[in-house]
Amino acid sequence: MKLSAIRKNNLFPYLLLLVQPIFMASNIIVARGGVEYVPPISLAFWRWFTVFIILIPFFFFFINKKKKYLKSETFKLFFLGSMGCGVCGAFPFVAGMSTTMANMGIIYTSSPIFIVILSVLLFKEKINIPRIIGLLLCLVGVLTIISKGKIQFLLNFKFTSGDLWMVGAAIGWAIYSIYLLNWKSNFSLIARFTLIAFFGSLSLFPFYIIEEIYFSNTVFNSNFVFWTLFAAISPGIIAFTLYTKVQKYVGASLAGFTLYIFSVYTAIYGIILFGESLLNFHYFGALLVFIGVYLARKIN
Repeated sequence: MKLSAIRKNNLFPYLLLLVQPIFMASNIIVARGGVEYVPPISLAFWRWFTVFIILIPFFFFFINKKKKYLKSETFKLFFLGSMGCGVCGAFPFVAGMSTTMANMGIIYTSSPIFIVILSVLLFKEKINIPRIIGLLLCLVGVLTIISKGKIQFLLNFKFTSGDLWMVGAAIGWAIYSIYLLNWKSNFSLIARFTLIAFFGSLSLFPFYIIEEIYFSNTVFNSNFVFWTLFAAISPGIIAFTLYTKVQKYVGASLAGFTLYIFSVYTAIYGIILFGESLLNFHYFGALLVFIGVYLARKIN
């Protein structure tokens, strides 16, 4: 579908905005299950190297055809890989070892705010009152879900070392998002993503070696294969490709709202996979998030 046709079909980009977090939220399954079997840096490294291995046979021809642009774009690709795959790929897994899922959720929801601020300051992206109201409604909705509707939970919030890793992940995702959109490339969307995955795994490699030598060894068994493939495909290839498309159609700041919808889907995954209950605060929080997204889409 051509971009002009998509723009005429006003609903299509916003359907992507709702669908993408379904796959992105599956990363929570990796965070809760995968790190029990694979060390966090190892899981992040092998996840993105596997993404590269899966994609390169299909896109090697297209990349090789434009290899003359590789030298001029190497820094950008390495930077995007370091932020999107390195910082955002590894930090949440490390954070999960010393903080709670609730803390991780609260801190990560700050990322869309960083995206809006950086987009306005660095790239002069336009922001309006409906989008600001939508941003605030989404934030309140997500905090309602995470705090289970209890304000005391937020008042008693305490930082741990893992929370600092999550702050880094939130800022890293914001930086990745705005530069992914604003740095133009001679490679197609999926070819560039293939290269970002390669450079992302390259940025993780030294830390993977350090983890293997000094902290924890990777056991290459069936659990390793399952979690690596799952992390590479669902919250990896599918989620990142859809996120890039969403950005292309609606801009960096509105695309950042996928993190709020992500939190709603995370609660749903908790119900389906971990036996958690759906309570009134889930409905109220989800309603605020979707109203916020509706308001935020009113760009003009």
